[in-house]
Amino acid sequence: MTPLTTLEKQLGIKFKKPILLEQAFVHRSYLNENEFEPGHNERLEFLGDAVLELVVTEYLYHKFTDKPEGELTALRSALVKKETLKQISDELKLYQYLKLSKGEAKGVNNQVTILANVVESLVGAIFLDGGIKPAQKFLATYLLPKLDVIIANQAYLDAKSQFQEAAQDKAGITPIYKVVAESGPDHNKIFEVAVLLGEQEIARGIGPSKQSAEMAAAEAALEKYR
Repeated sequence: MTPLTTLEKQLGIKFKKPILLEQAFVHRSYLNENEFEPGHNERLEFLGDAVLELVVTEYLYHKFTDKPEGELTALRSALVKKETLKQISDELKLYQYLKLSKGEAKGVNNQVTILANVVESLVGAIFLDGGIKPAQKFLATYLLPKLDVIIANQAYLDAKSQFQEAAQDKAGITPIYKVVAESGPDHNKIFEVAVLLGEQEIARGIGPSKQSAEMAAAEAALEKYR
């Protein structure tokens, strides 16, 4: 039994075109040292990303009939973000099937982007081989159940929203964000932002825009505040 046959058995999916499953695990870097037709997995990843969005969007639309668009969008973003997809990759041990260059293969277990992207390419391969139903089944088994934990932990809120809730709950204060430094030319500025509770500075963040710097400051503040 080949490794990918073992994965098919684990997933309960028998590919009509096994080459699609094999391609789903071929990273671009692998082709620098090896030959493989029909190529790397980025086109499958592109397709899988769209399938993920559709399946998750439809699921949320029917599950939460009373939630507004903004909240549904936040829930969807939390479900399809790379950190969540990496959890699926870890559960299925997808790293063991990846074809990478020798350099990329080192420490692949910690490479969130590669491990998340391979879940997208796998979804793309499942969809291309069997249509929407097996893709829905895969996501219903491995992704959608994570929604309960996301809601319980309020992980669908962005860092600024999470820190505001935490600060108001513990200190009764709404955070204030203040630009403390700017550097670089106008077309490539870097902003440094401090987040304060009253007069007390909690953390700072840096980013290419005020918004991204505020988000970085909120993420740093959350780490200190937990």
